[in-house]
Amino acid sequence: MTETMRALVSGRGPEWLLADAALPEPGPGQVLIRNRAAATNNADLPMLAEADPTRGGHGREFIAGFEYAGEIAALGEDAGDWQVGDPVMGTFPSAFADYLIADHRFVLPRPEGLAADIACALPTALLTEFGALTVAGFVPGRSVLITGATTGIGLVGVQMAKVLGASPVVATTRTSGKRELLAGLGADTVIVTGDEDLTQATLAATGGKGADVVLDHVAGETFAQCLPATAEDGHVVNIGRLAGRASTIDLDALSYRHLTVHGVSFGFSRDWETVPILESLSADVLPAVARGEIQPVIDSVVDVADFQQVAERLRSGKAVGKAVLVFG
Repeated sequence: MTETMRALVSGRGPEWLLADAALPEPGPGQVLIRNRAAATNNADLPMLAEADPTRGGHGREFIAGFEYAGEIAALGEDAGDWQVGDPVMGTFPSAFADYLIADHRFVLPRPEGLAADIACALPTALLTEFGALTVAGFVPGRSVLITGATTGIGLVGVQMAKVLGASPVVATTRTSGKRELLAGLGADTVIVTGDEDLTQATLAATGGKGADVVLDHVAGETFAQCLPATAEDGHVVNIGRLAGRASTIDLDALSYRHLTVHGVSFGFSRDWETVPILESLSADVLPAVARGEIQPVIDSVVDVADFQQVAERLRSGKAVGKAVLVFG
């Protein structure tokens, strides 16, 4: 094993820099992962901009990325039941590199036969959407509304809700061109928010009751519209804030319907939450992944040497699904 590796580094300018970095060594409770592929996420470009010292950023260098797939290359002490060579995937900082260190508790087994350039696009979405359904107390048979359903995470959420027994699954998109995609992934009703009123369309899709669980990836005015579209005693989980962090809501809609509002971060960030969610995820969701019932939507697959293509694709706003970097 070499002593250096390739890595995409932030903090030196407005773009990632492909550079040599020291090969990390796993400490207690950690595993070293030979990374084969890494997926990009909406947060990657803002993190790059925040680190850019040429434009007032903090200038602290770090290896970018946080979603990967590969295999175990080495083990630290007390690293659980993992073995060298085990195929894995997960979400952990510094994923845009040939190797990365991860806490063994946060690593997921990669289903047999699932290629790394597909698997790497799943962990953040699986953890976020399953975690959101968990905090909302979802059980099979309840209705689920997913806003911003054509995001990389939302696309997985639609499939997951269907596999776990949600009925109906209602998904939103801004344009009619995405209707067929969402229907094909399991949405029973697709609401085109550019043409339809979200609240009224959701009520119509749920027999006037409203959705039992809402997974909101949009926020802003959309979050406010979700409250009167939620069933009595229902749960609204805000996951993403694509339309902005601020929202003016109708407190009558919140109070009279006895709603519960939850806020979560992408991937979850507190150990005491993450570990049990991952354990349940492995048992309840990964079998469906292995059967091909939950799949990421891949926008593009690019060798890490051509990483500029990925950055340009993300900035264009035209990517549908995940852009993937391959490390070989």
